[in-house]
Amino acid sequence: MAKPSPRSAADDSPAQPQEADRLRDLLLAPGYLKLLVLCALIGIPVSLAAFWFLVALHELEHLLWDELPHALGWDTPTWWWPLPLFLVAGVVVGLIAVRLPGAGGHIPALGLHTGGASPSTLPGVLLASVASLPFGAVLGPEAPLIALGGCLALLFRNLARAPATPQSTMLLGAAGAAAAIAAIFGNPLVAAILLMEIGGVAGPQLFAVMLPALLSSGVGALVFSGFGRWTGLETGSLSLELPESSARPDVGDIVWTLVLAVAIAVAMRLVLSAGRRVASFVRSGVWVRTVVCALGAAVCAALYTLITDRSPAEVASSGQSTLSALATDPHAWSVGALLAVLLFKSAAYALCLGSLRGGPVFPALFLGAAIGVLLAPLPGFGTVPAMAVGMAAATTATLKLPVSSVVLVALLLDSPDMMPLVILATVIAFITTELLQPNPGKAGGQLPSSGGETA
Repeated sequence: MAKPSPRSAADDSPAQPQEADRLRDLLLAPGYLKLLVLCALIGIPVSLAAFWFLVALHELEHLLWDELPHALGWDTPTWWWPLPLFLVAGVVVGLIAVRLPGAGGHIPALGLHTGGASPSTLPGVLLASVASLPFGAVLGPEAPLIALGGCLALLFRNLARAPATPQSTMLLGAAGAAAAIAAIFGNPLVAAILLMEIGGVAGPQLFAVMLPALLSSGVGALVFSGFGRWTGLETGSLSLELPESSARPDVGDIVWTLVLAVAIAVAMRLVLSAGRRVASFVRSGVWVRTVVCALGAAVCAALYTLITDRSPAEVASSGQSTLSALATDPHAWSVGALLAVLLFKSAAYALCLGSLRGGPVFPALFLGAAIGVLLAPLPGFGTVPAMAVGMAAATTATLKLPVSSVVLVALLLDSPDMMPLVILATVIAFITTELLQPNPGKAGGQLPSSGGETA
């Protein structure tokens, strides 16, 4: 038998530097360390600006939808109240889109984006969002916050006379956007993950690795919790016993999750497709058609009030406050009211996605939660699991950001027992959404850009 040839010393030495060495070299590079310090310093003024921007939006919305109706003698806004407010929103946003640089920011129907904003476009973005969100647009503040944070970061870099390299532009823009958007989500982890996925770090490989990891972790959690409950045996785990925890998912919850995640993903994609059609419609005559679409959203809110005798604010605005009320007392909503708010808010959402300015996150969360409350009475289901599945599936189908959706819904629920259902619904909704994309192979077989649709 021939003896194996001895290995030379060169065989044991890697041909290329190890990844750990590369990372250490990057972290120790003087330029990168200075950039980190600059990002930390920039986070302070950006966060303050985001805070006061959100305060201004909240106070103006409170004035228009609460204080003024009360001053006129109404407990809630009357049915026609959305009409003049949306008229103002449509006129102002239409003028900004035509006259100011940047057209008031990205069209929400095309998803969240981190690029394209500059200090010259920031005034138009802020004015368009102030004219949209407090006046009733069915959108959230996350898109203008991303633009605000990114633009301020680049502005401060220029004031500090730091080198304007492509790397610094990308990193500072992402850092500023993350600092700003953390203000609305109240959690820096959500902001960091959201910006990472929107930026498309690692491209399709990121999703190719994340989905199996998400799915296996969710299934593993179901198996462990199931066997622990069925056998009475315990395993060591890193967990905290929190008071008032909800019941753990059972077989019925899992079965309904598999069905509803697909159905909700399909429904949300229909709403987003309608929003893109509205955007195409508006593009042919921006000012006039922006006003028409804004008034169409107002009519949706007015019809909802005429039919249900409930406040038009439940259809108008982002749904953030209404979501809190829905989660606190879901039994206060009849089946008819839930069906009506789903119908009219979806229609108003599609109209606003294609015409006004803002972000798509909060209305999607509300619609998913409302679907969950509506379907909670299904056999073997429950309100908390149904809302968890609804919000996870709706957010994932809207944003196409699976990890961000999981973290965001988990943060809102604050229920570790619901995490397996959230993960399962997220993965199913994401795969369903990708399968619904028209002819992805003709575009080179790549996934659409993270956090948005290609125009």
